[in-house]
Amino acid sequence: MTTLAPPPRKLLWKEARVASDAVHMALRWLQPGARRIETEPVLLLPGFGASEAFMRPLKRQLARHGIHAEDWGLGRNLAGLDIRHRLDDVSEGWQLEPLPRYRGEAGVPLLCDRLIARAQQRAAALDSKLTLIGWSLGGTIAREAARECPELISQVITLGSPVLGGPKYTAAADRLAGRGLDLDWIERQVERRSQTPIQVPVTAIVSRSDAIVGYQAALDEANPRVRHVELDVSHLGMAINPKVWDVILATLSKRA
Repeated sequence: MTTLAPPPRKLLWKEARVASDAVHMALRWLQPGARRIETEPVLLLPGFGASEAFMRPLKRQLARHGIHAEDWGLGRNLAGLDIRHRLDDVSEGWQLEPLPRYRGEAGVPLLCDRLIARAQQRAAALDSKLTLIGWSLGGTIAREAARECPELISQVITLGSPVLGGPKYTAAADRLAGRGLDLDWIERQVERRSQTPIQVPVTAIVSRSDAIVGYQAALDEANPRVRHVELDVSHLGMAINPKVWDVILATLSKRA
């Protein structure tokens, strides 16, 4: 039986590796001869608390390979907690349980609805399906968009994204619970949603040394369309780590 829990605090020091990730990122850009990859346009989704700028290094790396990549267009990802809304503002397709004292628990589904609208717009403008690449919470949102609209999305690549429990098994759990969010309610909605399988390929990049998202909570072992790639990388550095980039580029190459 899988034991779900937030990552142990003893892993936090390993997040300091993000500094060396930045150095290796710069060294990668000095290398000549980036091979052109023909693949679908890409939308890049930032993680919780991050702005679109955090995904720009990956965007630049994709551009070096001739890949058209765009920001997700929704600004800083604050899990919808910065958007004034009510529970019934979320689309009916989510089939959410009633919640007597709503504190923003459905902010992520609200963001998913907005991302789907954005994906519809960009897919039509580009006359192409899209690949979604999401870091952390961005990957969770990407998965849900693909679950809802497989006709728009060709594949999803997630970087250290929580799959089970929503934020309950992440380092943000105490902070969100302190704001009054009902994390058990969120977990139940995630479980219910998971009963509808994602119909497009998903590549999930995970790390046992991730100090932000519990390792077991980042695994989707119930869906045969999910391929897990395990790397020894920090959570904070996933979007700028060249080892992660190599997996992303190899995955996109298979779509060429």
